[in-house]
Amino acid sequence: METFLIAMLPNLIGDRATFNVHSHQGKGDLLAKLGARLRGYSKWLPSNFKIFVIVDRDFDNCSNLKARLERDAAQAKLKSRTAGAGWNFVSRIAIEELEAWYFGDWDSVIAAYPRVGKNIPTQAAYRDPDNIAGGTWETLERILQRSHYFPTGLRKLEIAREVGARFDSDRCSSRSFAIFRQAILEAVSVRTPPEDVR
Repeated sequence: METFLIAMLPNLIGDRATFNVHSHQGKGDLLAKLGARLRGYSKWLPSNFKIFVIVDRDFDNCSNLKARLERDAAQAKLKSRTAGAGWNFVSRIAIEELEAWYFGDWDSVIAAYPRVGKNIPTQAAYRDPDNIAGGTWETLERILQRSHYFPTGLRKLEIAREVGARFDSDRCSSRSFAIFRQAILEAVSVRTPPEDVR
């Protein structure tokens, strides 16, 4: 996710904002450390900063996972986007995994790996990127290997970098990505007056 966001976000936000991505050693590590990290941020967070927490759903119950993220934010005294205006925290879930977003913008995969089938999104199994059965990264690996890429196994960082650099957020058909994109665009459209330096 970190590699993908670093490659993709500049195309989405342009010069309207800057960003930092803080990765963890997997989802379990993020969930274990999130409460303490958010409490630390809440002590110094400037009014024009926004915190986004993004996790893969994997096999978790989406509602329960979202509730856990929102609870950590509330306990840290951050204001969630779900509460309305003036928010500084948003949680987003990639359903089922980041790789579903790649299926949502298959043209970016083709641009990075030109031998892959162009008709993948028209096949029933792939029409809804957030509902691909059997694991999206495993499915992506099988498709790429059939096209003679990554014979020894999927290199997730390379794919995240290559696809992320070509990713068109307006084109992506993944609903979970669209919800993430909407919050990003809202965050960068809010203009705060410059601080008084007198």
